[in-house]
Amino acid sequence: NFKLQLRAYRFVGHKGSVHSVAASPNGSLIASGSKDRTVRLWIPTVKGESTIIKAHMAAVRSVDFSADGQHLVSASDDKTVKVWSVPAQRFKYSLSGHTNWVRDAKFSPDGRLLISSGDDKTVKLWDSRTQACIHTFYDHTALVGCCQFHPDGTCIASSSADRTIKLWDIR
Repeated sequence: NFKLQLRAYRFVGHKGSVHSVAASPNGSLIASGSKDRTVRLWIPTVKGESTIIKAHMAAVRSVDFSADGQHLVSASDDKTVKVWSVPAQRFKYSLSGHTNWVRDAKFSPDGRLLISSGDDKTVKLWDSRTQACIHTFYDHTALVGCCQFHPDGTCIASSSADRTIKLWDIR
């Protein structure tokens, strides 16, 4: 008889529902985004200590670490995507261009690009160096809930309330 015995650690601190969680690549931090408009960086220990980042003017829908763990991206109902320095735990820059809530944002595997998706039915591709929107994909007909880079960085995928997924080759 197999008995699974895993211990759950409970991290308490957000003042609203938690919408997203991500682990840093080396596992030393856990990030969470909440309806309380904050991002928390948790040290995954029994104590569950966290640093609060007053991130956005509305709910934080998504958090994601860069592959090197040096940056964190957050997406929010305030229609922005924000990038944070993890070591300094400080704001770096904001990406604006969505016309409605931003549901998700991710770094490319090499960290040079970001993608975001939202209730404006779009997926946006951003250059992390210039902070410019390189391209906007208008192919969905309803809110776009999730977006993701292929592990080799050559394609992006999105899922939508229009009951479809879309794939784009961005080479």
